[in-house]
Amino acid sequence: MTEITDSVESIVEDSDLPRRLKQDVYETIQIRENLTDEQIEDIVYGVESKYLENRVDPLDPVGTVSAQSIGEPGTQMTMNTFHYAGVAEIDVTQGLPRLIELVDARKTPDTPMMTVHLDGVYAEDRERAHEVVWQIEATKILALGDVSTNVADMLVRIDLNEETLAERWPTIDDIDDIAGRIAGTIESELGVETDRPATTVIQFGPEEPSYRQLLQLVEDLREIVFKGIEEISRVVIRKEELDDTQSGSGREEFILYTEGSNLKKVLDIEGVDASRTTCNNIHEIHNNLGIEAAREAIIEETMNTLEEQGLDDVNIRHLMLVADIMTNTGDIESIGRHGISGNKDSVLARAAFEVTVNHLLDAAIHGEVDDLDGVTENVIVGKPIKLGTGDVDLRMGARQSGSPALDD
Repeated sequence: MTEITDSVESIVEDSDLPRRLKQDVYETIQIRENLTDEQIEDIVYGVESKYLENRVDPLDPVGTVSAQSIGEPGTQMTMNTFHYAGVAEIDVTQGLPRLIELVDARKTPDTPMMTVHLDGVYAEDRERAHEVVWQIEATKILALGDVSTNVADMLVRIDLNEETLAERWPTIDDIDDIAGRIAGTIESELGVETDRPATTVIQFGPEEPSYRQLLQLVEDLREIVFKGIEEISRVVIRKEELDDTQSGSGREEFILYTEGSNLKKVLDIEGVDASRTTCNNIHEIHNNLGIEAAREAIIEETMNTLEEQGLDDVNIRHLMLVADIMTNTGDIESIGRHGISGNKDSVLARAAFEVTVNHLLDAAIHGEVDDLDGVTENVIVGKPIKLGTGDVDLRMGARQSGSPALDD
């Protein structure tokens, strides 16, 4: 392993690289063997030159370039709903609708889903992975047996399926206990008294004979979730081989994909790897993990959406700029008239976006003044924009007496 000499360390420290890149250079030099001082210097200077070449020039219109970079390929995107990661059972909105969801900062995605990673033995054993599935997937009482109605006796009868109970409770010891808990849930949710003529049979009915109330009890029964997370309707298990950056070993492991999401409850379940589990709802991530995690999620989701459409040549820095603007206040703001565009200081910039008359009337009523600092407002009034060469003033002072003539 190459030792970093004092001279090379001073070269790195004296370079114009930011601290993170300096650390990357140190790590790269350390893992390379048999490097001479000259080769190490070449690496440092090469990285510095690439960094300086790729820096944004002062007064460069990064916002406009980012908008073009994302908007132009966005016109090539399809408007379909695609299967997620090859899982036929789960549909996730992709393409242009998904991109619009992200920049609009929708509170709930059209197709919320989660990617749940497991740790330890749960990631390697399918049976243990299924234990996590049954804790996550919403188990409705209707899925546990057959429901029938007896109009003559005004009763709803549930015949529990012992095989289903054993599947959903792998460690079940007493079916009578499970049946009793199901009956208790029905009583608390529907406000009725239950009767159990047999271990796996539960009966109940309306207090007063009423055909309408009997049918209503059956309808209400359909919505009762006995086990699992109510927002998650389905979970699919897939065995996948993860690369070194994700698992650290490149081994195969079981991953859960869900329809619906509830990040907070899922992270509390034993066997779930909280460090890698994520969802496609940026607001859930913000509420549970903070604004920095939400920023990363916006970047990741937009990049994945573009890559799945074959538009992976969009520079990630443009997406990072969008994510920064959406999250820099500490909350998630949409890019639209109800968010960033509608909160601009410039009256003309707001009016140029949407609902023009309303913005102009409100500004006139409140006596707002437009300082003409941005691009949009200067274009509207026909002035040079204050970016690039437009921000440079060239002035020639009057010739003072005794000074040489300009043409000399």
